[in-house]
Amino acid sequence: MIRWLLAYVLLVNLVAFCLCGVDKRRAKKGRWRIAERTLLTAALLGGSPGLLLGMRAFHHKTRHKKFTVGVPLLLLCQLALVFWLWRRFA
Repeated sequence: MIRWLLAYVLLVNLVAFCLCGVDKRRAKKGRWRIAERTLLTAALLGGSPGLLLGMRAFHHKTRHKKFTVGVPLLLLCQLALVFWLWRRFA
């Protein structure tokens, strides 16, 4: 069970990181973009660390409050949930 959970978390964070990079590349080329909703959904599904790393690595979405404030807050909420679940069931 733990292996599947870890695999899921790694995969969703890798996807979020890559989505950020792909969107930045498309933005530079003036091409079709990945919807902000898609990026935020990836973060909501557990990819907030990956999206934050992507934002920093690619200097992407750094002027949008919903990303610069929202994603770190989402990460804090997710960490609090993990901590609560760990304390409750460990």
